[in-house]
Amino acid sequence: MQTRADPPRVVVIGGGFGGLSAARALRKVRAHVTLVDRRNYHVFQPLLYQVATAGLSPGDIASPIRWVLRRQPRLKVLLGEVRSVDTSARLVQLADGEPLAYDYLIVAAGAIDSYFGHDEWRRVAPGLKTLEDGLEIRRRVLLAFERAERAADAETQRRLLTFVVIGGGPTGVELAGALAEIARHTLAHEYRSVNTRAARIVLLEGGPDVLAAFPAPLRAAAARDLARLGVEVRTGVLVTHVGAGLVEAGAERFEAGTVLWAAGVAASPLGRTLGAPVDRTGRVLVRPGLSIPDHPEVFVIGDLAAFVTARRDDGRPVLLPGVAQVAMQEAVHAVRTIERAMAGKPSEPFRYRDYGNLATIGRASAIADFGWLRLTGWPAWVAWLFIHIMKLTGFRNRVLVLVQWAWAYFTYQRSVRLITGTAASRDVMGD
Repeated sequence: MQTRADPPRVVVIGGGFGGLSAARALRKVRAHVTLVDRRNYHVFQPLLYQVATAGLSPGDIASPIRWVLRRQPRLKVLLGEVRSVDTSARLVQLADGEPLAYDYLIVAAGAIDSYFGHDEWRRVAPGLKTLEDGLEIRRRVLLAFERAERAADAETQRRLLTFVVIGGGPTGVELAGALAEIARHTLAHEYRSVNTRAARIVLLEGGPDVLAAFPAPLRAAAARDLARLGVEVRTGVLVTHVGAGLVEAGAERFEAGTVLWAAGVAASPLGRTLGAPVDRTGRVLVRPGLSIPDHPEVFVIGDLAAFVTARRDDGRPVLLPGVAQVAMQEAVHAVRTIERAMAGKPSEPFRYRDYGNLATIGRASAIADFGWLRLTGWPAWVAWLFIHIMKLTGFRNRVLVLVQWAWAYFTYQRSVRLITGTAASRDVMGD
């Protein structure tokens, strides 16, 4: 049993940007810290699309959590899946072990893909949230070209080399641009029976513009760059059906060999077990200090948190976006609040500082919005490249990524074009 003299027990759920930042910020706090995650590694999600499009290996963008936090002797890392949280008993219930008791809890469980009530689409159109997703997308993309090489007629080749990406946010735009580069450049001289340059890449977005979070001039620049790459952009169209080899959106039907999903996210189901109010996507409505009502010792951060910054004219809330810099700043604030509570001081409201927003479209093409400065094209791509490499965990990762990107820039090559998985040989035969 813990006594008053014992350091408090802090449990962090999740090893993503929010959870890892919280664990690091706790290194100088006199507390027993436990971080629990269902995977033993941290993934740098902004570069996950590079794994999906054969640009980088999984190890280039992932690091073992234990290695990252190895210099924190008061911190324990547990591999496990959290089933629920009992806030009244202050217990974290695991799926396969004894519950974890806590005095303070930081929940950074993240988000999952949302198919807007059509979960049957998940099998046909994989999303991109995990390394497993990235490898599955890579497998499907490369298999499409292999199958097209073996196709007996032009119509089958055309269908196999049609790629539909659903969702015009950063992930969808990055996937579409990378697919265009693979088809137009990387594979252009490697197949004998098929013209990879004839591949059709279609990007579908339900809103009026792609990259809606950016100012209008940057959205227009992104659309122009996508068109230059040969990506067909359809905006203002809602997908009504996704089936094997078929996508219906508005009045159009697309026969596609590969369909990829980047259209929406939903909060982790864990948020609903906290007993706090949630919004329609399952995000927990947190208080100004990031805690939940009636439980100032429980903090929710990152994609799982719905932090209201303002109200629109119609009363709808304006929420902070689910991006890495939000999660990392919220993590630091939650730890500072814990320190204040340990010192008997009241909590303070969280204040977010926006350092800018970036998105890459393709080789030497990106957009960047720093508020005071807006960049497009090659300058924005250099800024995007520098910022992402500096944020990678571990010196080895930075060096490897920089070398591989430099090589890819000058040669158009993507060196990790490996078709893996137990079903790879069977799939290429069409069984």
